[in-house]
Order: sequence, then structure tokens, then C-alpha cells
Amino acid sequence: MTALTGIRVVELAGLAPGPFGCMVLADLGADVVLVDRPGGAGPLVPPDGPLQRGRRTVTLDLKSEAGVADLLRLAERADVLVEGYRPGVAERLGFGPRRCAELNPGLIYARITGWGQDGPLAAAAGHDIDYLAVAGALDPLGRPGQRPHAPINLLADFAGGGMLLAVGVLAALVERGRSGRGQVVDAAMVDGSALLTAFLHGMIGAGRWTGARGENLLDGGAPFYDTYRTADGGHVAVGALEPQFYAALLTGLGLDGDPDLPAQYDHRSWPRLRQVFAERFGSRTRDEWAEIFAGLDACVSPVLAPAEAPEHPHNRARSAFVEVGGQLQPAPAPRFGRTPASVPRPSRAATVPEILRSWS
Repeated sequence: MTALTGIRVVELAGLAPGPFGCMVLADLGADVVLVDRPGGAGPLVPPDGPLQRGRRTVTLDLKSEAGVADLLRLAERADVLVEGYRPGVAERLGFGPRRCAELNPGLIYARITGWGQDGPLAAAAGHDIDYLAVAGALDPLGRPGQRPHAPINLLADFAGGGMLLAVGVLAALVERGRSGRGQVVDAAMVDGSALLTAFLHGMIGAGRWTGARGENLLDGGAPFYDTYRTADGGHVAVGALEPQFYAALLTGLGLDGDPDLPAQYDHRSWPRLRQVFAERFGSRTRDEWAEIFAGLDACVSPVLAPAEAPEHPHNRARSAFVEVGGQLQPAPAPRFGRTPASVPRPSRAATVPEILRSWS
């Protein structure tokens, strides 16, 4: 038994956010059936990758009457249906939320889009970087005097999109346990991106985020919350915000006895302090610094490449990465004391009759 054992999910094939949200549900034990389109989802979605794990996959042409009929048969027995079309497309094809609710009043109909189901941009195209831009989450990212820089597509697609979708589905399932009724979940990446800036808005409101891009405490402005290049071309990450961690940072760098060192929160001296730190970190390799700081609570860590992360001792001890179908990938999270997630399996092909028999 896992946390979501017995929950049946129908996922209509899409790009990153929807598959990630459904991957989370599958990891937690839901029985997820991926309805793929003829020819697959395209080059942006690698076949049999981490985002497709844990599914049974059927191929349906949802532009045909037969394909829609098969989809509705699945929706009739499902707990959740997830689609990522632009607003109105599912309705035009014949499987919108109203039609599905007629067949299954308890169905959670989850919709993942960039701009949401309404508003002036609802029908517009967009990608992660656009949702971040309009949500106010992109402008703060970057170095002083430089243009904003998007962190791959992690924030809007996955955190503000797919994870928000999974949270919405789980909340709707809990509510259904009280009411017995399904509902529509409108998961918009622009909403989720804005939600991720809640702490930032709190800092702004309190007058603690007043500088331009890259000049504040948590955006690389502070020399004790930044990354530094090491002698071998690697990098270390420094997050020594609190006084005790900052003191340990100075100890590790051999600067704890320097009387000329500026005070930690003397903003005017941050450029000089950053130069001192940069010169010191540049004198040793990344792994040498990792060894020096291993016994110090200084919030200093080596910056690992994705391929290196599975071999870090902490990640290995926690089995934070698992092998699925011969491919190493992140393990399911979070962890449960009584209903732990099992190791994911690769996706496999199935048929609608086979699925309906298993859901009878």
C-alpha cells in the first residue's frame, strides 16, 4: 500500500508541467494511465524518460469519435482526469469537464495551462519564461546591471505548474471525501509562479528588499550568500546568513582572525568582502573546499553537476536517485513512514479494454 493506492488517473499527453504533476501522483502510488496521441508528444518529451515513469500508456486519436468514446469510458471510471489544452479545446473535442461530470460526478477534472482558464491571455501561447515574466518572478533573477536570467524551466513549468497541479488534485480528492463530488482544478503556471514569490513580496512589504536586481540579501547581492569559482574551475555555494554560520565560514576560509575584515552586514563594504572571499575560494579546488567545510556548520557546499549529484555521499545514503529502466533519475519524494513509495517502473503499453478490466 502506498499513499495513493486505489486512485485512478487519466492523463492526456502534454509537455513538461502536466507529465511532471502526474509523475508525482504516480510516484505516490496512483494508477496513472497516459493517453498518448498518434505519433507521440514530440521531440520535447523524451520517450520513456522520468516524466513518463510509472504509467500504462494507450494511444488514442482524440480527434476521432472512436478515440473520444474510449477516453470517456476511461473517465467514467477514473478519479482524476488531467489535460493541458488551451481553454475550450477539450470542450470542442467532446470531453470537457461538463461532459465528463455527466458520466462521473465524482471526477476531479484538472486543467494545467500557462495563463489559466480565463483572463485576456487565456488563449495566448506562452512558455515558462513568459509566465515568470508576467508573474513578477523573472525580474529579480540575475546579476546587477544585467538582464534577467531564467533558471532553465524549473520555476514555472515544474514548481509553479506541475507541482501546483499535484497539490490541487490532492486537495480536491480530500474535499471529495467530504462532499462526494468532483470539481475542476484550474492550475495556471502564471498563478503558481506568482505564488512562489510570496516570501519576496513579504520582504518588499517589510522594506527588506529595496535594491536592484542582484543587490539584495538572497539574490547574490550579499557576499555570504552567493557562489564562488574555485581553482579547478568548479564552484562552491555559500549560504552563511546567520552569525554562527558566518563565523564558521570565516574559520574555514582562515579569515576569523583578520581585524581588517568588514562587518557581515555592512552593505557598503560588500564589494570588498566579496573580493576577499573570491580570492580565497580561488586558491583551492572545489573538492578541497568541500573537505575543509565538511566538519563546519558554515552552509558551504560544492556545486555539483546533475551527473555528479547521485554520487554525493548524502544522496547515496538517502537513495535520492534510483535506476528506472536502466536510467538513473530522482527518487520519489516526499517520504512516508507508513506508506512508502515504491521504486518507479518504466511506462508500458496497454489497451483500453485491459485498463477497464483492471478498473472494474
